[in-house]
This record gives sequence, structure tokens and C-alpha cells, in this order.
Amino acid sequence: MQKHPIVFSNAIKQCTFLAVLGLLITGCTKEVKSIVNVSSPNGEHAFVLNVSDKAGISFEVEKESKALIQSSDFRLLSKDIDFSGPYEIVGVAKNSYQGEWQTRFGELSTVPDVYNETEVMLESATAKIKLIIRAYDEGVAFAYEIPAQGGLQSISLDDELISYRFDQDYEVWSTPERKPGRLTAQGEYQKIPLSQLKAGAERPLLIEYSDDIKIALAEAKLVDYARLSYSADPNAPLSILSSLDGKLIRVKQDTITGALKSGRKQVDKVQKNLPFQSPWRVIMIGDSYGDLLEKNYLIQNLNDPSAIADESWIEPGKVLRETTLTTQGGLRAVEFVAEHNMQYVHFDAGWYGNEMDDSSDATTVTLDPKRSKGPFDLQKITAYAKEKGVKVMLYVNRRSLERQLDELLPLFKEWGIAGIKFGFVKVGDQEATAWLHEAIQKVADYEMIVDVHDEYRPTGFSRTYPNLLTQEGIAGDETSVSNEHTLITMFTRMLAGAADNTICYYNKRVETMGSHASQLAKTVCLFSPLQFLYWYDRVPAAPEKLDGLWGDTKTIGNEPELEFFDNVPTTWDETKVLEAEIAQLGVIARRKGSDWFVGGINGPGNRTVVLDFSFLEEGKSYRSKLYTDDASVNTRTQVKIEELVVKKSDNLTVELPANEGFAMHLVAE
Repeated sequence: MQKHPIVFSNAIKQCTFLAVLGLLITGCTKEVKSIVNVSSPNGEHAFVLNVSDKAGISFEVEKESKALIQSSDFRLLSKDIDFSGPYEIVGVAKNSYQGEWQTRFGELSTVPDVYNETEVMLESATAKIKLIIRAYDEGVAFAYEIPAQGGLQSISLDDELISYRFDQDYEVWSTPERKPGRLTAQGEYQKIPLSQLKAGAERPLLIEYSDDIKIALAEAKLVDYARLSYSADPNAPLSILSSLDGKLIRVKQDTITGALKSGRKQVDKVQKNLPFQSPWRVIMIGDSYGDLLEKNYLIQNLNDPSAIADESWIEPGKVLRETTLTTQGGLRAVEFVAEHNMQYVHFDAGWYGNEMDDSSDATTVTLDPKRSKGPFDLQKITAYAKEKGVKVMLYVNRRSLERQLDELLPLFKEWGIAGIKFGFVKVGDQEATAWLHEAIQKVADYEMIVDVHDEYRPTGFSRTYPNLLTQEGIAGDETSVSNEHTLITMFTRMLAGAADNTICYYNKRVETMGSHASQLAKTVCLFSPLQFLYWYDRVPAAPEKLDGLWGDTKTIGNEPELEFFDNVPTTWDETKVLEAEIAQLGVIARRKGSDWFVGGINGPGNRTVVLDFSFLEEGKSYRSKLYTDDASVNTRTQVKIEELVVKKSDNLTVELPANEGFAMHLVAE
């Protein structure tokens, strides 16, 4: 059956025109063109929509009247509606919004939300479509709505294709090519020309436009739709093509990595009842890596406000994974968490059998003998945790979640479980996307938090359901990443929102990843309302674990710098990026109440960092502790602690050898 596209084509501009709403008859081509310009509140950014009766429909993205993204194509492919055009504008509605919203779960406690919006109704002889365009000071975004038409109750989309055209072969930071059996969201980034982008580049996609302009292509409010990803456009030089994921065929999953080995159907990618609105297609614009990161709330702003009337039960915090899966280990872990200003004890894979076996039953406590010989009395542990004011989380693989979620939720509530870590979830196609977000809503009904692991990347749903405290979609410490990789993650993946990095401390891999001071810094630099610490380490008095399944397990000690982990919060009132050089250096300062915490991570070269404390409050002095690596310190971790007093007008010079870091805690006097 023939597919009918709506074409947002590269309009042939043989005459100059002003980008304002109106009709322009260009004498040299006899082309009738309608133009809609949506500018940001500060007038710096603009989305320019062009509708032509000959060349079709195109859009540009401008900064200070200069085209950052050139005239670009957009197509919807469907067998149900002929979207091929040409179109005319039959209605325009404008709206401006100036507001803010409050959150206990973010990098800011007060989030600005200010934009200009224009809705444009388009009609052709065979189709109707509405474009919703928003321009923010932080970037621009657009979505499309397919209204009811032609007596149809629903439609199927074969694809959505957007070709973002540029004037040069700019470099981009790309995840690996997507292939069956390969992890991409947790893959290693490469800096390559956009013309060399392979299929399946993840979002956000960072584009090195110039020294003082950085762009990121992203997606927001993906709830019941197919995921998009990027590649080089084979039909348009210097263009980045976004397309939708197809439905998985015969789902197969690697039992070690969780990577999906199945192919995907390339038709019927989205099925929706009419009317419906697509997710938002987002172009984040900043003058530096740090500027983009500070303004990453744009993605959450494009999602609905919280659907949870009473959020008081949602508690962010620090998590200890109990590594022995024994009763003794669990009880000792609860005590450690209570004593060290942590909030959660987490029991990972193995508590209900082999997580990769479809027959394993998460309604029972049945230990995987490869993980633990037990005994493991979960009810005794949860009762003790309640006495100590500690919460308990459980890991459940998607195999059991998909079969048993409706049984598990009331049972877990009865057991006293406060949260679930979802493992190896399917991602990409509409069915997997819809299932996951519906599951998060169901978990909220039972007042439990969620941490989604493996390939899932956020698009802002945590604003609507803040019980989704964090997710992975990152190559974290569990994969022994270098500081250089972490410094790429900070300014690419972290544009999408929180990431669970599973911070290690005593494990021997720290020696190859970076340093102990840089591990401290990660609690500040890598935002996650649910922050896992001591990922491979066991608490004192827990049984010794020698089977190797948890890696190089060490006992947590009493090194003095652990006070930083005790004191650092996981959510913030204010965030400032002080230094941002992707793959090389990152320094971030965050405020909670009147306290400031600073984290600095250094890459492969030696650096001298001059800390400017102008972010501090005028007229106050701050008692501070500086944590740095020092081989002369006679502890296992060799972290030096210096005490000093600083104020707003001060600077502090920190010498950072390659692959080291520093952390600071500043307390207002």
C-alpha cells in the first residue's frame, strides 16, 4: 500500500523575505509562501515555519537572526492519511506563558518556565495537522497534533522523519551505531562529523556549533510513542535525520548485558487513536557546555505538572546496595545506613532466583545459589529497617515485572518495600515505552519509588511522576569508566536528566577509573535524586563474600573523608557550572539550603583550577573542607582534608594531576 508523506521540504529561497506571519508572493518564482516566526521571550531564539504552495513546508531555527539550523524537512509516513500536501495555513493561535514551578527532586528547587507558543493549523486536500511551536530562552521545541478527520478513529504511522540541515559538517558527540545485541545508551561516545553519524545515535545529541554556541537535539514527553534516534541523512548532505524505532521482532535479550538482539519492523511504528499529540522535538541552545547543563530543565518543562497530589511519601536520598543477600548482611546494612545519613538499603539481583530465568518468581524470596547461600529473612530486615527509619528497595528484572507487576505491588506494600529498581527493561518501540510509563504510574499508586536501569533514557516524565527518581541510560562506574568518559557524560547524557552512576569507592577499579577524590566529586557532578554509594562494598560485620559475583568486594572503612558522603544531599536548590570542558574538566557547585557543595573531576591532563566563589552570598563567611588526592596520606584511600574559610570575594587555586579530582563542603557561618 502506498505511503503518504507530509513533506516539510527545503524551500527554494530565490528571493529574500522577512520572517513574519503573512503571505509573500515572490515574483521570481510565483511562489506563494506563508511564514510564521515564533521568538523566545528574550528575542534571542526563533523558530521560523515556512509554508509554500510549491516547495512545501520547511522550518529554520535562528539565534540572533542567524540560521543555526537551515531550512529543514519533516515527513510523516502513513497508509491511513495522505499527508503529502501542499498545505495552507487556516488558523494561528498565539500564547505566552511566564511562570515557575517548585520541586523537591531537582537540580533547582524553583524552575523557571517561560515561553512564547504558537499553534498553526494546516490543511491540505486530504489531511489536517496542527503544529505546536514553543520558543524559550533555553531553546525551541515543536510537536504535532493529528486531529480527528476523515471519519477515522485511529491511524498508524510508518515513520516520522525530520532532516535537520546545517551549513557545515559540524562535529557531534555520538553513541555507538545501534545494532541488535549492542548497548547504545550505555555505550562509549565518539566525537565525529555529523556526516558520519551511524544509525541509532542517542538523544540528547550534542553538536559543536562554535566556541560560543552549543546545540543539543533532544526529545521530551515520550510516554506512549516510539523513541526517536539520529543518523546522517543519506539523501541530504550536512543533515541529521531523526526517525522512530520500529516494533521489536521476536524479543531476545543477552542474559549478561541485557542488550536486545532482536530486529525491528520498519512499518506501523506508531498506532494512536485520534486526536493525539506527538512527543516534543527539542533543540536546546546554549553558549557553552555548562550553559546547556544549567538549563536542562527545559526537557522537564515540556512535560505535564505532577500528577501525584501528595508527594510527601517520595523521599530522595542515598542508597547502599547490600552485597551479601543474607539476613546478617541486611541488618548490618540497615544500621550503617541509619548511622551515615543515608536513606535506603537495596537488595539487587538474586533475591528471588535467577533474574534471567522466566520461571523465577518475584512473589517469593528464593535465593539464587550463585549469588548467596543465605539465610535471607527479608521480613525481619524490613521490620528492623522501619524501626531505624530506613527504607528498603528491591531489584526486579523486566521478565518478572512484565508477568507479575500487578501481583507484586500489593505484596511489596505488605512487605514494607519502599521502591523498585527495574532491570533490563525493553526500550525503543511504542509498546515498550507505553508499558514502562504505565508501570511507573502503577508503582506510584502504591507509594513506591522507581529506579529504571539499563538502556532507558529520560525525557522528563519525572516531572509528572516524581516517584521516578532516577534511571541509568549511562555507562557508569559499574563498567569501570575513565574520568574522561565521565566528563563526556556530564555534558551529553546529563542534559536529559538524572542518571544512576552506581558510585564505587573501595573497589580496585577506582584506581583505573580516576581517584578517590574524584569519586567523592561524582555525587555533586552527576545528578541523581537516588544516589547509590559504595556499589561493590560491604559494611563492617556483614558476612564475607568471596564468590566474585559482586566484583572486588571490600569492607567499608572509617576514612575521615567519608563524612563528605554522609553530608552530601542528592537534590538541590541551586546549581552553577563553574568549569566545563567536555572530556577534559568539569567543576559544578550546588546549593542545598545555605550549604554549598563543589565537585571537580579532571581528565587526562594536569590542570590548575582557580575556584571563583562569586556564587556565594555577600557578607557571609563559609567554613569549608577541601578534599583532594594526596599520596602522602596514610590511609587506604589517600585523601587529604584541608579546612579553610572562604567568602564571596575569594579565589582558591587547586592543582589537579591527571585523572584526579576534588570535593568541597562549604557551611555558612
